[in-house]
Amino acid sequence: MIEYDPALGYTLSYTDTYAGLPVAHHPRDGQSPPAGEVAWRLHAVTWPGDERAPMTQVIDAFVESVDPARVTALVIGAWEECYETSSASVVERLVAHAPRLTGLRSLFFGDIDSEEAEISWIQQSDVTPLLEAFPRLERFEVRGGAELELSPVRHEALRVLRFETGGLPAAVVRAVAASELPALEHLELWLGVAEYGGDATVADLAPILSGERLPALRHLGLQDSEIQDEIAAAVAAAPVVARLESLALSMGVLRDEGAEALLSGQPLTHLRNLDLHHHYLTEPMMKRITAALPGVEVDLTGMEQSDRGWTFVAVSE
Repeated sequence: MIEYDPALGYTLSYTDTYAGLPVAHHPRDGQSPPAGEVAWRLHAVTWPGDERAPMTQVIDAFVESVDPARVTALVIGAWEECYETSSASVVERLVAHAPRLTGLRSLFFGDIDSEEAEISWIQQSDVTPLLEAFPRLERFEVRGGAELELSPVRHEALRVLRFETGGLPAAVVRAVAASELPALEHLELWLGVAEYGGDATVADLAPILSGERLPALRHLGLQDSEIQDEIAAAVAAAPVVARLESLALSMGVLRDEGAEALLSGQPLTHLRNLDLHHHYLTEPMMKRITAALPGVEVDLTGMEQSDRGWTFVAVSE
């Protein structure tokens, strides 16, 4: 299960644990690596005298300071000027070291908090080469949607795929939908808002909702969207839903109209969890949902009120 702590906000910082492992920073100045399996966190650092060490140099030094074949989890933090500098060089350097990082199974790319760069300011790039270079990767997560690119891939091992953005480009959604991911169990897309590049439509989601390329999918999250009602209506008739164990339509602008579509659609009583937190539902509709799904753990926290007709998603800027 993906770690999530509401007390830390929506963009959880993986400074303590990641993928079920304690997080460790790469050893420097002759320090020995910690004993036991850890998730390594790498980020551009400031050396004495404010001399910057670029992320590419940090990655090179890390690979030389540990046994790279034993690295199972990596958390990539802020690269230098990540609010205006593309992640392309970081992708390139990780790909260059892929022949040595043979044990890598979990990768979070862009663990950057708001003090370093707001989520929609993080300058990403084409992350396809990471999936291609690490065919045994089981968990891949990306934060930041600006300049983010992805091409359709076939990946036999991937079990978890997550994109945390304030605006996920439609081209990336279409690439996910066109990918062959036979082992994928957990798919989570923070769709975001048009102002920050979140231009995906329900039509872009159709191949995902059909489930044809996702035979192992057990959790689907289509979240943080301005068009959450339209998504809910599409989900209500989506073939993939029948085999899900959990569904998340949270963090967006979900109103009674979308909830009504869910209740009028296919049965959801087989779900273990239905996550609708951060919503615009009325009290009567909330009661209807819980009454209709007595055996389902439904998260209806975060009831929002529109301000003179204005609504907002949980994560945008």
